[in-house]
Amino acid sequence: MSTLASFRVLVCGTNFGRFYAEAARRRPGYALAGVLSRGSATSRAYAESLGVPFYTDVDDLPADIDAACVAVSSSISGGQGTELARALMDRGIHVLQEHPVHLTELTDNLKHARRQGVQYRLNTHYPHVAPVRAFIDAARRLIGQQRPLFVDAATPVHLMHPLVDILGQALGTLRPWRFADPAPLPAGIGPQPFRSLHGVFAGVPFTLRVHHQLDPSDRDNHALHWHRISLGTEGGVLTLADTHGPVLWSPRLHIGRDADRRFVLDGRPGTGRLGLGTTAVIGNTGTFRTVFSDLWPEAIGSALDGLREAVAQGGDALRTGQYELAVCRIWTDLAARLGPPEIVRPAVPRPLAVSDVFPAPEQRAEMDRARNGRAPVRGQPATTSWPADSGSVGIAADSDPPRRVGTAPDDDPSGPAEPLPYTPSAEFFDLVAAEHTATSSVPAIVELLADVDLSAGPVLDIGAGTGLVTEAVARARPDAEIIACEPAVSMRAVLTSRVFSEPDLRTRVTVTADAAPDLDLPDQVSVVLLCGVLGHLDADGRSRLWRRLTSRLAPGGLVVVELMQFDEPLILPETRLATATAGRHRYEWSFSGAPDETEDGVMRLHSTWRVYRDSATEAEREVHDSYRWAPFGLNDVVAESGMTARALLTRPGAPPLAVLTRAPDAPETTNEPGLPNARTAPVVSDSSRTATPLVSSSTDS
Repeated sequence: MSTLASFRVLVCGTNFGRFYAEAARRRPGYALAGVLSRGSATSRAYAESLGVPFYTDVDDLPADIDAACVAVSSSISGGQGTELARALMDRGIHVLQEHPVHLTELTDNLKHARRQGVQYRLNTHYPHVAPVRAFIDAARRLIGQQRPLFVDAATPVHLMHPLVDILGQALGTLRPWRFADPAPLPAGIGPQPFRSLHGVFAGVPFTLRVHHQLDPSDRDNHALHWHRISLGTEGGVLTLADTHGPVLWSPRLHIGRDADRRFVLDGRPGTGRLGLGTTAVIGNTGTFRTVFSDLWPEAIGSALDGLREAVAQGGDALRTGQYELAVCRIWTDLAARLGPPEIVRPAVPRPLAVSDVFPAPEQRAEMDRARNGRAPVRGQPATTSWPADSGSVGIAADSDPPRRVGTAPDDDPSGPAEPLPYTPSAEFFDLVAAEHTATSSVPAIVELLADVDLSAGPVLDIGAGTGLVTEAVARARPDAEIIACEPAVSMRAVLTSRVFSEPDLRTRVTVTADAAPDLDLPDQVSVVLLCGVLGHLDADGRSRLWRRLTSRLAPGGLVVVELMQFDEPLILPETRLATATAGRHRYEWSFSGAPDETEDGVMRLHSTWRVYRDSATEAEREVHDSYRWAPFGLNDVVAESGMTARALLTRPGAPPLAVLTRAPDAPETTNEPGLPNARTAPVVSDSSRTATPLVSSSTDS
């Protein structure tokens, strides 16, 4: 085994396993040693994108692997994860296995680890998620001061095992436990999604509500909610509002009374606690994208730390696994009392934004008028603005500003009077975009273009920004000629400087001030890059761009498209997404957005950069930028372009990235005027659009 200073981790499975791989790559002291999977092309490509070996057989593994993360379903979910875990232990490899695992299998796994002299841990995952960990730590402090009086919990059935672990850690013990059977449902009331039962957990009165429905093929996407827990003492109630936060503290309401039994409210002795806040919100909420990009990899890293610590300490895996066995027994008891869940296969839900539920006052008035028959409602509730005193609802920190393409160069006197978007903030762009492109779009694009024939024409990078993707493609393909188009003069200045500073780039990269859709196109292009660009154009502009691009796209040519991480207008209250330092300056980037008041289906996005000197709390400079963005999804791109699409594999939490190719049956049509011997985009009927949806990458379990 290698030294613990470089703990080498093998990841098994490339579905949830991608989060394990991300954790092993990010966390100091760990090294991703490879990916083991069943051998699909997608899994193989994923390993190649990470630059690690790919294996399909345990017997082929090298001897220097310290630990394996088995993110493959166990037999209780119809998979072979447990057999794989034991085969790895037979090779002397320590194992961290993803839940759930049947009690009998867990017992046998711990015994097997004892026999092989290795460590084995079952990862219930969610107790390591940061908001849950904050709840657990607060609960331990709370019960250190006051006796717990009740626990009220709710969970989807497939996350009941982690719930038991969360409660055990929060209360500091599992025993004693005892549960009653759930009350029978009255006849004739129709389907009921929840079952409830009562009991005692760690000696505390306990109520449990379980969403007792399950879509076996898509468990997470059809849970009505995730973990919710309230722990009460005489001093107040500690609540985990959701698995991913926030945590709430609600002090106990208690008001003194005078001799006449009236509340004492006038500030006399004993009324000091009237100043307590009714509920305090601990921690900020992010987006679902930040769950995948940050919370889950960090949680898995914490679980890896636990396995590594067990390896360092040595000892009997079966003895140290007694708590895990007790958690599994309680889960088994609860599952047996509840019985099999109802199998459902619901339609795709429509998640609502906060603005759908809490519209701005003027929108509420308009909605009221519409309900009273006095005026039509313009648009949907999602197009309203959130009140200024709203809580934090952010977007993922990895969502760098979309790279700009406008309607005219900003140095063209015929262009708009105001400077193009990205011109005010161009000096800051690379502070956030460099990391995003290096960890998300660039690896996927470089992998895609590795074997593409580029002899038919140049690579066209539309809205090239400061040239981060342009430079990466040029370095990966020394044979590529690239045309980099950027209309914003400030962004183009950085792009030109980047090209001029490299002798090789100067021979192959042409920088233009062209703006979509009216680009000066070569006769034929091999690849088109549209990263964070399309939403800046209106529907007519996008239509014209697609016609012109597909008419010049070489046979077998590719179009790469990256969008923002939302596909309909919504409210994005200002949220700080990134900080960076350089010399004595600290830079902070905040981002916000709201539906455009004058154009349906369009948003106005706003960036604010604040520059602080040393440890100052007041910014010495503040720079604002704003731009129009039409949000839509990749399926909309497929419909508009008449092309077929394949999603590209990127790191968890990254914005959608896809490659478009001509439909196999794309017809020859009339050439674009002035473009001899060119093919135009195929005419796509409604039926053909529905027949060629966006194809998601398949992954192993």
